[in-house]
Amino acid sequence: MDTPNAVVSNLNTAHAEQLNRVYKKISWRLLPLLLLCYFFSYLDRINIGFAKLQMQQDLGFSDAVYGMAAGIFFLGYVMFEIPSNLLLEKIGARKTITRIMVLWGLASASMLFVTSPTMFYVLRFLLGVFEAGFAPGMIFFLTYWYSGARMARVMAIVMMAAPLGGMLGSPLSTHIMTLFDGTHGLAGWQWVFLIEGIPTVVLGMVTFFYLTDHPNQAKWLTESEKQLIRQEIQVHQTTTHTGFKTVLKDPWIYCMAFAYLTIISGIYAIGFWFPTLLKNSGIHDLNTVGWLTSIPYLVSIVFMLVFAKTSDAMQERKWHGSLTALGAGVLLLVSVSFTTHFWAAFVSIVLATGLMWAAYTIFWAIPSRYLTDTAAAGGIALINSIGLIGGFISPNIMGMAQSMTQSLMAGWIVMAILLALGGLALLGAFALKQEVKS
Repeated sequence: MDTPNAVVSNLNTAHAEQLNRVYKKISWRLLPLLLLCYFFSYLDRINIGFAKLQMQQDLGFSDAVYGMAAGIFFLGYVMFEIPSNLLLEKIGARKTITRIMVLWGLASASMLFVTSPTMFYVLRFLLGVFEAGFAPGMIFFLTYWYSGARMARVMAIVMMAAPLGGMLGSPLSTHIMTLFDGTHGLAGWQWVFLIEGIPTVVLGMVTFFYLTDHPNQAKWLTESEKQLIRQEIQVHQTTTHTGFKTVLKDPWIYCMAFAYLTIISGIYAIGFWFPTLLKNSGIHDLNTVGWLTSIPYLVSIVFMLVFAKTSDAMQERKWHGSLTALGAGVLLLVSVSFTTHFWAAFVSIVLATGLMWAAYTIFWAIPSRYLTDTAAAGGIALINSIGLIGGFISPNIMGMAQSMTQSLMAGWIVMAILLALGGLALLGAFALKQEVKS
């Protein structure tokens, strides 16, 4: 006869197995589509990094013009992100994500019509406006389905789409430019925007018919499965906010936002300027640039999955997040010291990129512990909005460094310092909550 402890243990095991089965069902239903959507989101943001290799010469744009256009996307994004996420809570993810994807796909494809800096700025700004709220909306949507205890692994799977966008998008974009250059009177860079923009419109339409806004509305879940999800989320929450107004007054939000800004600065410095760095190093074949650019993203995927797995297994976010950001900053400084040794600098940047994406993944596993409902919708959007200013800052810093010094080294040093400060800011955010583990 089983002892009381054995009975409790068996019940706990049975509960855990049942919960894992439910989450496996949810994950196969939601995550592949979200991963695919985010893949094209990231690709449509960074493909000007590859298009630049042709369009800058065709249109006569300076590095400063390119840096401004790359960064102005984030101004439009930041301005409309919080309203978009607050609206998502009211009308649901299905309608919101469909609207975002269809409009941004059309705006991205329209980049093929660029002929002047003004048109370049306007279309990049509109791309940001239309895409505003996608990433934080997706993160907020996932808090309906997953508890904070599982969020690092979930974030690793969905956010893996971004380095996948860089890894696959690099050779894809350069291949399109070389294969289609001159076809039907369009340059290769124009074909890049057209071919990579249209699938986003199609995915937006698919999302409308496939996605389910909330577990309570999921006809493909039983009532007992819905109850399991509700219980699991409640158990792992430490809610410190009851609404968006309290979020605005919390210094923790701004500490997190600054940490995110530094991580984003590093990520987009790599995304927008790494192809140029390779070209400046003497590699002029576009396909070679594409394949070499894909390597940091391949390493990033490995780092994201490994760090997310250990973070969830240990239920530890503080050191996983802060040390990866600090390590990325150190490695960028190391790369600068190897300016005359291409492969040493290349390996340093590859490892730094992997640590940036690991920090990014762990970062977004943290807010769901403290934010729910309207506080989550607005708080996640506020953190992301402030953080994405880094996406405006870093391309401009890199562009100015290139224009003023004919080298990207000064820009990399600034990115390294920012990442180190970001790691310290993340430690400060945990100190404010007086927790070692999240």
